Amino acid sequence: MDEHPGLDLAHSFLIAAEELSFRRTAERLGIDQSALSRRIAKLERQLGFQLFERTTREVVLTPAGRSFHEAGAPILAGYDRAVATARRVAQGKTGLLRVAYMAFAAIELMPRVVKRFRAANPAVELALRYLPTQEQKIALSEGEIDLGFMIGPFEHSDFDSRQLASDPLHVFMPRGHPLSTKRTVAPRDLAGEDLLLGDMAEWAAYRRHLGEKFAHAGVPVAPRQEASSTMALLGLVAAGFGVTVYPRQLTGLTGTTIVSRPIADPAFHIETVLVRRRIDRAASVRRFIDCALDTVLPAPEGRKNRDGH
Repeated sequence: MDEHPGLDLAHSFLIAAEELSFRRTAERLGIDQSALSRRIAKLERQLGFQLFERTTREVVLTPAGRSFHEAGAPILAGYDRAVATARRVAQGKTGLLRVAYMAFAAIELMPRVVKRFRAANPAVELALRYLPTQEQKIALSEGEIDLGFMIGPFEHSDFDSRQLASDPLHVFMPRGHPLSTKRTVAPRDLAGEDLLLGDMAEWAAYRRHLGEKFAHAGVPVAPRQEASSTMALLGLVAAGFGVTVYPRQLTGLTGTTIVSRPIADPAFHIETVLVRRRIDRAASVRRFIDCALDTVLPAPEGRKNRDGH
């Protein structure tokens, strides 16, 4: 197999072909002229043809040298661009970042973080994808996404989890419902109510979360109706089908036909966490996490993870 010249030799030649002066070329490269002469001689040996005609008064390209320069200059320029692009990716200043989010994060938290991140990193392309919490965990483990806004807590040795929010849960009911006369609703007040909940296919993590809270309060949970989307559940509430339980932040989506009341039990809250694989230390991932923490937490706490590091 033919031995191809290294980039350092080719780079030295291309500069010399531009300058047509070994003195100026050596100055640009930061080496002495004898070192430059050795580089050019080595390159000519490897190529098997002469690149320059040198006299005491001038340096000119041979026809072969001129051809090599015309073909080689664009190649080296492309290499330099490739290095610069890769360096920006390594620094997290460009590239693609894949972020998943669950329904509750889509309402307020995720958009705020994305807005902040885009303002600071305009060259990074964001691919946003809705996925329920359990599917996010699978997608993260298989490398299909880089970050996920999901229901917490989530503790696993392979993942880094940062808590971004802890929202109290509210009961959402049609205006005029008997529970709307209360300032707060106790879990036991929901016993016997027609409860509307997201189905297990889309809402498994949230359903388990609610089930644990109600079981601890001694209240059985048996939904009257299930649906797969937040808007469908709110539509059923507005139609008088029953009541549902959601984080407080959904109050901005309910309009005038639905009212909400907080559940008077501090255990009834839900965490939103931002999760990445511990092995993934890409700069763009770190930048996104920093933006998320800066969005929701004051410094220096915004730089701490769930373990305080």
